[in-house]
Amino acid sequence: MPEHRFDTVPAVREGLRAVDYLADEGIAGIVYLADRLQKPILVEGPAGTGKTQLAKSVAELTGARLIRLQCYEGLDESKALYEWNYKKQLLRIQAERKDGSTWEDVETDIFSDDFLLTRPLLEAIRADDPVVLLIDEVDRVEVETEALLLEILSDYQVSIPELGTIEARQIPLVFLTSNNTRELSEALKRRCLYLHVDYPDLEREKEIVLRKVPDITDALADQVARIVRSLRQLELKKAPSVSETLDWARTLMLLGVESVDNATAAGTANILLKYQSDIAKAMKEFTDNGNEGKAWARGGPATRA
Repeated sequence: MPEHRFDTVPAVREGLRAVDYLADEGIAGIVYLADRLQKPILVEGPAGTGKTQLAKSVAELTGARLIRLQCYEGLDESKALYEWNYKKQLLRIQAERKDGSTWEDVETDIFSDDFLLTRPLLEAIRADDPVVLLIDEVDRVEVETEALLLEILSDYQVSIPELGTIEARQIPLVFLTSNNTRELSEALKRRCLYLHVDYPDLEREKEIVLRKVPDITDALADQVARIVRSLRQLELKKAPSVSETLDWARTLMLLGVESVDNATAAGTANILLKYQSDIAKAMKEFTDNGNEGKAWARGGPATRA
């Protein structure tokens, strides 16, 4: 593996564009620095803004293996780091007892690599090939569980009492994502570079739609991006994510829509919005704004802040 994955920040940006991830200068810059400084990236921001996809796209760009730890409440060491294969150990103990082996011999045997079940964190450390480690939705685990990550994120090593310290064979590029459901510890944040990924600006979201939705016209992609941007300005329980923007654009294509009017937008609002109260607010915007609302549907300015 080369000493550095990327030569320049523009190379990161162009490389991500080549794998259909449209990064701005800030995103490309943090990825470049993470590689050079060998530090993890903590990526925060609203759900559906491309945080997880960033890690996947960097793995694709670099040809690295993606190892993913999906976090959830109750995640512990046995699912994140490692555990011993107790059934296999028991069978070995029974077999060696019949052979008259001492406990010291048995203990040395059963606490070896042959009986170790590696989980994502340890797998990433022990890998010989280049790895991108994705620790997804780290804010879902309890504060105590974060302690499992600190040694790995600081020194790229894992301590196993029975085996000693296992040091990384190569330094993985690490991404931790968070939807801000709780405040992460200062110790965890201190070990990471910080990146906030928000909803893309109008032009970038339009470009995403053009790249991801086959055969969509420039005019329709522009309408989609403008209407979604206007919806995000409403007080919604959950604003439309980029993935929902793409789902809506694909829906419009399947319906043969060439230009979005208020009736079409209202009739397909459930593709963009997932709460009835949000749909009701959107439909009011679509149906109660008269000529101003029609201008909005054609790609004009938002009707309300």
